[in-house]
Amino acid sequence: MSLSNDLWQANHDLAQACLHHPFVQGLADGSLSRDRFAYYIGQDAFFLQAFARAYTIAGVKSPDWEGFGTLHALTDGVLEELKLHAKYALQWGVDIINVEPAAATRRYTDFVLATAWAYDTGVTVAALSPCMRLYAYLGQQLAQQNPPEHQYMDWIRTYGSQDIENLAQQLEQLIDAYTSDTPLVRKTYRYAMECERDFFQAAFERVVQDT
Repeated sequence: MSLSNDLWQANHDLAQACLHHPFVQGLADGSLSRDRFAYYIGQDAFFLQAFARAYTIAGVKSPDWEGFGTLHALTDGVLEELKLHAKYALQWGVDIINVEPAAATRRYTDFVLATAWAYDTGVTVAALSPCMRLYAYLGQQLAQQNPPEHQYMDWIRTYGSQDIENLAQQLEQLIDAYTSDTPLVRKTYRYAMECERDFFQAAFERVVQDT
C-alpha cells in the first residue's frame, strides 16, 4: 500500500464523520440553508487563498523541477475552485474579498501556512492532501446518490468530477515521492483532517448562533 493511501485509510473515520455531517448531508439533498452555504463560501474562499500560497511555498522548496511543475499546476486548480466560489458570491451577494475568518478557518490557514514555511515539501503535501482527497471523496459519494436537481448540484458536480480526482491523485503522488512515513507526517495529515471536520461544524453552527 502506498503511503498516501495508507494515510487516507488511517483517517477514514474522519472522512466518514465529514460525509455524515449535517452540513454535508444538507448539501447532498439540497436542504442546507442558503445562509449557511453563503457563510461557508466566504470562509472557504479565505482558506483557499492560504491553500494556494502553501502550494507555492511547497513548490519553491521542491527538490526537483517535476515537483515544482506539479505544484504550480495544483495552484491553478485552486484558482479554478475560487472561480466557482466567485460564481456563488455573485449569485447570492456574498463578499468573498473582505472575509472575517472564523476561529476554525484561521486555525486551518495558520496550520497550512506554518507547515509550508517550517517544513519541507513532503510534510507540506501531507498537510494539503487531506483537503483535496476529502473533497473528491465527498463529491463522488454525493454524486453516487443520484440526487434530484437542486441549488447545490454545481458543488456536487464540481467535486465529484474527474478533474478534482486528478488533482487529488497528483497531490498523493507527491506524498509518495517526497514524504517519509514518520510520526510527524501522520500527525500532520490527521490534524488537517480534523480541521476539515471542524470547518464544516463551524459553518453549520455559525448561522444558528446568529439567528
